[in-house]
Amino acid sequence: MDTALVLQNLLSPAILFFFLGVFAVLLGSDLEIPAPLPKLFSLYLLLSIGFKGGVELQASGLGPDVLLTIGAALLMAVLVPLAAFALLRTQFDVFNAAALAGAYGSISAVTFITAESFLRVLQIPSDGYMVAALALMESPAIIVALLLVKLAAQDRGAAADTGWGSVLHEAFLNSSVFLLVGSLLIGLLVAQYSPSGIAKMEPFTGQLFYGALCFFLLDMGIVAAQRLADLKQAGAFLIGFSLLTPLVNASVGLGLASVLHLSQGNALLFMVLCASASYIAVPAAMRMTVPEANPSLYISSALGMTFPFNIIVGIPLYLSVIERVLPGASL
Repeated sequence: MDTALVLQNLLSPAILFFFLGVFAVLLGSDLEIPAPLPKLFSLYLLLSIGFKGGVELQASGLGPDVLLTIGAALLMAVLVPLAAFALLRTQFDVFNAAALAGAYGSISAVTFITAESFLRVLQIPSDGYMVAALALMESPAIIVALLLVKLAAQDRGAAADTGWGSVLHEAFLNSSVFLLVGSLLIGLLVAQYSPSGIAKMEPFTGQLFYGALCFFLLDMGIVAAQRLADLKQAGAFLIGFSLLTPLVNASVGLGLASVLHLSQGNALLFMVLCASASYIAVPAAMRMTVPEANPSLYISSALGMTFPFNIIVGIPLYLSVIERVLPGASL
């Protein structure tokens, strides 16, 4: 791995604020972010990246390359939870295996946003249509996880009361998906019919963005450190799964990026989408539809291990590999 890339990432303000939150918990500080603010910053980040992605998507259009990339993203969103479930069933019951598989088949928008900011610092361009892939990858894993639970319940002759109306509503209309897709569409419409609106939004979606990300990652550091205690009951298998799964999925993502001839910036974002795990949307859905699953397992693994691994080590590692494997990719 390129040491310079690691240092560039570790010494970025966003990552340093993440560490500050971690140390606050480990050192026993009473630092905390009032409850409404993390939600506000999360919504702001989604709105901002969705709007900017819609503007860039309008500029690039929906050509064959864009559609193939989005198709590959959707394929990964289905295959990853299936493969993860098969492995997890060797150690967990159906309910916990399905919840964990759903979390690792879905994505982390904050990890994606951190990777995008990392690229911006390095002045490596990426395309707005990757935001469309981000928006579309969150829901399929929730559906797959619930299908796995339903099929397992039928095999056992049990009533599979999954409440499909609620499942579909949570999968496609949960706040993060709805705001991200809605902001993307608004960005498309503004870029197409009211270009002057882009400049009006710039102070909000551009200049404030990185500061909000730092504040949000400070809170994520606090929450992630608090979740480390839950990993004690997870065991060595789940800890290993939390660290190795991102590497395996990122490797598959790199292979697809090579086949699709993605630029280095797009390849990194695609790998990050494949390697991240959901700790917001999927847990919310699983708590409602699979109450038999233990939340401390799928939340602590995704938030306490996979998320820090990706933003601290994974992002610079993936880019370092991309620079070696895809040296001829257009920037």
